[in-house]
Amino acid sequence: MPKIKKKETTKNASGNSDYGAKDITVLKGLDPVRKRPGMYIGGTGIEGLHHLIWEVVDNSIDESMAGFCNEIRVVLMKNNLVSVEDNGRGIPVERHKDTGKSALETVLTTLHAGGKFGSSGYKVSGGLHGVGISVVNALSIYVRAEIKRNGYKYVQEYKRGKPTAPLKKDGKAQGTGTTIIFEPDKEIFKKIEFNWDTILTHLRQQAYLTRGVKITVTDEREKSEELAPKHTFYFEGGIVSYLDYLNRGERLIHELPFYVEKEENDIFVEATFQYTDEIKGIEMSFANNIHTVEGGTHLMGFRTALTRVINDYARKNKFIKEKEENLTGEDIREGLQSIISIKLREPQFEGQTKAKLGNAEVRGVVSSVIASALASFLEEHPQDARQIIGKCLLACKARKAAKAAKDTVIRKGAMEGLTLPGKLADCSSRKPEECELYIVEGDSAGGSAKQGRDRGFQAILPLRGKILNVERARLDRILTSKEIKALIIAMGVGIGEDKDFSRLRYHRIIIMTDADVDGAHIRTLLLTFFYRYFPELIEKGHLYIAQPPLYKITVGKESKYAYVEEDKNKIIDDMKGKNVVIQRYKGLGEMNPSQLWETTMDPANRMMYKVNVEDVAKADEIFDILMGNEVEPRRRFIQTNAKAVKNLDI
Repeated sequence: MPKIKKKETTKNASGNSDYGAKDITVLKGLDPVRKRPGMYIGGTGIEGLHHLIWEVVDNSIDESMAGFCNEIRVVLMKNNLVSVEDNGRGIPVERHKDTGKSALETVLTTLHAGGKFGSSGYKVSGGLHGVGISVVNALSIYVRAEIKRNGYKYVQEYKRGKPTAPLKKDGKAQGTGTTIIFEPDKEIFKKIEFNWDTILTHLRQQAYLTRGVKITVTDEREKSEELAPKHTFYFEGGIVSYLDYLNRGERLIHELPFYVEKEENDIFVEATFQYTDEIKGIEMSFANNIHTVEGGTHLMGFRTALTRVINDYARKNKFIKEKEENLTGEDIREGLQSIISIKLREPQFEGQTKAKLGNAEVRGVVSSVIASALASFLEEHPQDARQIIGKCLLACKARKAAKAAKDTVIRKGAMEGLTLPGKLADCSSRKPEECELYIVEGDSAGGSAKQGRDRGFQAILPLRGKILNVERARLDRILTSKEIKALIIAMGVGIGEDKDFSRLRYHRIIIMTDADVDGAHIRTLLLTFFYRYFPELIEKGHLYIAQPPLYKITVGKESKYAYVEEDKNKIIDDMKGKNVVIQRYKGLGEMNPSQLWETTMDPANRMMYKVNVEDVAKADEIFDILMGNEVEPRRRFIQTNAKAVKNLDI
């Protein structure tokens, strides 16, 4: 039999065979957006879907910041349509000198095209990259642009980023403005369901940040225009009004809020803050009305000035003695509710979704503005200054006590090799990305979980009873709890300022409690602990809630599990006319190890909820209401939401 000669191939440094110019793909127009939408809107989930609205509204806000728009109307329409209308100048419609198309079509179909790149269109804008409206066009199956300008109304429609007809005049019109109507593309977004509360929260925030603009939002998806839910936001007080909103229900340390607004080196700085008697505070930072959730140079400048000025004032007035150490930034920010908003010509954001501001020059400008204004505020309001310093000194004392308690926990964990005999049943894998830690309610359920788990990657930590409510407790008291100490040592990252998430031993931390009232309470206590002391776990997507079945439904030798009430009803309907036996699980301990594995712990079958926080201010308010010391706000909350949870399976 003759030998067959093997075909020879050449490989490049990447190992690819026959790699050449033919392998280079050139995406034209808006094709890159449809190919990689996550690069432009952060993803194609619920957040990316809402980002389309934010991008269109940002254009209207830019018109407002430029002084040409004082009214914006957002309407959620039937059939997944959204309309955003403003009374600004209207997108130009004349022919563009470079593209040969109308300026409107150029803006809607070309990346990095818009009035924000030159010096004459906008002094400041949130839409830094000039891709907002074109990205919305690319990711929508339908877009209609209506422009009022020069005494006429102009209309053009698009499908998946491409015009379906030329720009045309559609009669005469009074005034000026832009209306964009769009329908997100189901090829891009698997689930198109706009959240009313998410939209209200975002637009309320924009109205606070833009004094003098009225934003109206209407939900016409299920009702006629006359009966549709409608909200109007208009705040003359700007961010001071926003601070009042954040401080609802809080006990204030001082009555007068700090506020400053000043322009320096073409950077407009606006900031306000007020201290509460809480342990945790809220820092909200914005650049050109974009919420910089990861902070940036403007927040760094604010923090630097705050720490320096308060320390200087405390030493000057003998609140801190000569040989005593300065207050730390952590001491000074305890219970602080603050908002910092800046506007500048050329913001440099890190990432397309603009989570962090990177302009180096901003830090010095913000620090200078805040330092000067805060020094004057403290001198002019000595009573407020004494209350602020007193709050910071108390935080410093608590920090030192907490450090001593924390060091004890760390030493204990080091001596025991980060294991807890009789408590933590660890897994054999040492790769954190593979490992998961189940926090289980009770020794009985813990025993079932230990027997039913996959020992290779699943660790079990049973907790006895309800852990301490940490909402109003300082760290030194928290660390006296054996259950909390066990959890901290098991995770391996430490606590306080020494946290190091590179040491996290499990990339999935799963809360698994009984499906009853006590189980819900324990779950809430644990969520409060993680939200207040390990928010990074939530931000990085490491925290989950297990969903054990509520019912076991048996017919003969066949059994099915129902995780929600609707599942139970559907299964029973399917088995109509048969002898159906229904078992209601009230506790995890009622399941034997094999059942617990099959229903709740087997990655192939289990149902889990990933914990995330979309609105930090709202989450902070809810935790304060539910877990704080005040009974009346909690009672009102429960009464208000009782109907919504009437059928909740707990």
